[in-house]
Amino acid sequence: MIFDSHAHYYSDFFSEDRDELLLRMHNEQGVCGIVCPSEDLLTASECVELARKYDFIYAAVGIHPVYADTWDNSSAERLSGLLSGEKVVAIGEIGLDYYRGYENREKQKFAFTSQLELAAREKMPVIIHNRKAHGDIYDILRHYRPDGVMHCFSGSVESAREALNMGLYIGLGGSVTFANAVKPVEVAKYVPLDRLVLETDAPYIIPRRFRTGEKKYGRSESWMIDYVAEFIAQIRGIEKEKLLDITANNAARLYGVKIL
Repeated sequence: MIFDSHAHYYSDFFSEDRDELLLRMHNEQGVCGIVCPSEDLLTASECVELARKYDFIYAAVGIHPVYADTWDNSSAERLSGLLSGEKVVAIGEIGLDYYRGYENREKQKFAFTSQLELAAREKMPVIIHNRKAHGDIYDILRHYRPDGVMHCFSGSVESAREALNMGLYIGLGGSVTFANAVKPVEVAKYVPLDRLVLETDAPYIIPRRFRTGEKKYGRSESWMIDYVAEFIAQIRGIEKEKLLDITANNAARLYGVKIL
């Protein structure tokens, strides 16, 4: 069974066949659960609507760091209102992103810490985005120590160890299969099985097998986790189905949901 712990199915990449794809993956391709995290308030509402429509989809709501400039008292109130939804299971994705020269670092930190405080009040896990911001993000996490997951983890074994020591899960996806994926492969070998979850970040981060040639896809889809699991299972020396079952149950435990 496949539990995709992070996929953006509100994306325009899925506008032409969203319903058909989701039903096929659930009914025919073993996808038992999907968590759909938002980027801003508009996509937060879209995540909630998808969760209402499909039994196997759950919503996470939050303001992504690249939209930190939109964070204010009004957005905080609206986000708080969405958290009461029956199938809203986390706050995310939230964090820091210093890639591509984002200069609003203080605003990012403010939006991140505000949402961590909200998560603490609501007793909810968080989905953490960390891109080129290791020092600042770990300083903040050491202070707040939230429950949650380091999404699309790309750091070293040492940084994974610190995240695990804070009680966080590690999310791995298609990037672990890339030809130059040295650190992700090391982390995939290292992370305790009971703290690993799998993800696609759909429609982004297409696994290596589906990036070129006859099998080339223009987007990532949740069923591709089967290939990611096969890759990780081989380097860990375990059966793929066992890894899929373990990571699905990990995700269900993290988000407090039942596998359907």
